[in-house]
Amino acid sequence: MDAHVSPSRVAGRTRAPPSKSYTHRAVLAAGYSDEAVVRDALVSADTKATMRAVEAFGGSVDRDGQTVEVVGFGGRPGTPDDVVNCENSGTTMRLVTGCAALGDGLTVLTGDASLRSRPHGPLLDAVFDLDGRAESTRRNGQAPLVVGDGMTGGTVEIPGDVSSQFITALLMAGAVTDEGIDVELTTELKSSPYVDITLELLADFGVEATRTDAGFSVPGGQSYAPEGGAYSVPGDFSSISYLLAAGAVAGAEGEDVVIEGARPSAQGDSAIVDIVRDMGATVDWDEDAGELVVSAADLTGTTVDVGDTPDLLPTIAVLGAIADGDTVIENCEHVRFKETDRVSAMAEELAEMGANVTEQQDRLTIHGGETDLVGAAVDGRGDHRIVMSLAVAGLVAEGETTIAGSEHVDVSFPNFFEAMRDLGADMTEN
Repeated sequence: MDAHVSPSRVAGRTRAPPSKSYTHRAVLAAGYSDEAVVRDALVSADTKATMRAVEAFGGSVDRDGQTVEVVGFGGRPGTPDDVVNCENSGTTMRLVTGCAALGDGLTVLTGDASLRSRPHGPLLDAVFDLDGRAESTRRNGQAPLVVGDGMTGGTVEIPGDVSSQFITALLMAGAVTDEGIDVELTTELKSSPYVDITLELLADFGVEATRTDAGFSVPGGQSYAPEGGAYSVPGDFSSISYLLAAGAVAGAEGEDVVIEGARPSAQGDSAIVDIVRDMGATVDWDEDAGELVVSAADLTGTTVDVGDTPDLLPTIAVLGAIADGDTVIENCEHVRFKETDRVSAMAEELAEMGANVTEQQDRLTIHGGETDLVGAAVDGRGDHRIVMSLAVAGLVAEGETTIAGSEHVDVSFPNFFEAMRDLGADMTEN
């Protein structure tokens, strides 16, 4: 499908979707348990893939709206009857690899073409070093993967600069091994807040896991059991970033955009609040009520290190294209290994809209003072975050912007276009 975006102003009240990162972890944690309820879950293409994986390992998932009731496999995943298709969800693939490694039999994991191009080699090596089996069928570290043979635990080294999801997979699986797992990082950890999310969620499920001088440690022999048998998912700051940016660049004169569901959590992407403030917008955050209030402002460029917040790069790039002066996005090489190479994708698609952009391997500079955005036909690259960020750009570009692949917002923000229309944005899909 294509999205068509025309210049428009936004105002009013909207709600952020639940966190995708927390939902993935909560659904799998419920699978590791005997049974648990996940409330306020994000139901999207990606999280449905994790739900199906839990069922493949012998659990059952009963969903009623945003409430997901899981009867788990008690820390001992069975051998799936069929290949587990993770579709386009890298989080599912990586977290489920750790789970599959616990099984006595073998699990085959695959996904769509994009997912089959993403790196998993360090995680496969780690499972092998922990006495499990983990292989790429093409021997290139990419899916399809074959995983199993009862990973036992122990101490393992792994790089921290490829994907924090590798650490999350090992910590979640390690809690139910006999020995536990000590993860020693061989490089600096990128996207560290995502491991903080994991530690926070594990604690909420009654599982002990800690940071160490060398990395992370999770004792074995533990059980997953949230207090009261239920866990509630917080709002998603990655998704909030598009709503916040829309209010900052296209807010109606004299009116505000109010975003509900913005309660504090371990999400690193809450940094978007300070980034938008630093660029000149007025943002009020009532943390107790979980509400953000933003109004339009003339923005100025800034410098942002996205080492811990890779999912914010598309949003920041768009803000930079609208701001006056240069916006420099640093420490972003790892953002090239997402659903698509988001560094090149944003450089190229914003250039199609008239932006002056300089791309380097680990840095993206948007020259806002030399940019006047114009409507154009752009490609969402099959990536939900590229689609939504370009839609925000289209609100202030001269003329109509057409974004190919608009259906991919279903990955993390299924009602994105509806929410934007409710705020007054002129956006249609066909």
